[in-house]
Amino acid sequence: MQDDQPAAPTLADALALMRDLRARCSWDRAQTHTSLRPYLLEEAHELDDAIRAADDVQMREELGDVLLQVLFHSVVAEERGAFDASGVADALITKMRARHPHLYGDGARIPWERQKARTRRSIVDGLPVELPALHRAHRLQDRAAGVGFDWPDADGPAAKVAEELEEVRAHLPAAAARTATTTADAPVYDATHDALEDELGDLLFACVNLCRKVGVHASLALDRANTKFADRFTAIEALAAERGLVMGEASLEELDKLWDEVKTRG
Repeated sequence: MQDDQPAAPTLADALALMRDLRARCSWDRAQTHTSLRPYLLEEAHELDDAIRAADDVQMREELGDVLLQVLFHSVVAEERGAFDASGVADALITKMRARHPHLYGDGARIPWERQKARTRRSIVDGLPVELPALHRAHRLQDRAAGVGFDWPDADGPAAKVAEELEEVRAHLPAAAARTATTTADAPVYDATHDALEDELGDLLFACVNLCRKVGVHASLALDRANTKFADRFTAIEALAAERGLVMGEASLEELDKLWDEVKTRG
């Protein structure tokens, strides 16, 4: 006869634990939706780090921490009589079924942004203003595309990037002239700066649109580029130390040679 194995923990067990913590732990009992906001953001970033690192063990732990925040808010809301975890689950199921009418109904497949566009007064409705700028640009463009304001293919946004780059170039002489006549180390926020910032913003926005149109998220592409640059520059620092070069004192030519060597190594 085999020994009875303990039942695997369930989401109901986790929810019961959260209710118990609210009842018996003074710190948990004191929390509110507002006081928990920083923890939700922190846990989301920690999960993102685990995903970036492809660390399954850490990802499992961080998913648990994010789940804790979901249950925490659900129990706090339950105590207020606003809604409970079942209501959260019901809202999720209802939304996902409506989002896939071709799977859970008799409707045709409709892109989600086109569905949502029918219920929005504006493309900015419900879009958090504090989203990271690259992601916000992507979502704004997604929503505009949902009402038909979009290029038919990637050639349009690619041409727009080239156009915006030329407009940036047109402002560079004025920026260079200002820099040449400025002796202070502090930046100068004048009309020249504002014009250049405006044009660079347009260029970045166009680049995000090109990324979106070819199925790449700009924030992920930039994150990959950041990682690549950091890894290569760390390798340059190690190589410079091996060869007796002092970072900060080495010439640009010496650093370029190290860069090319590291890049060749892959």
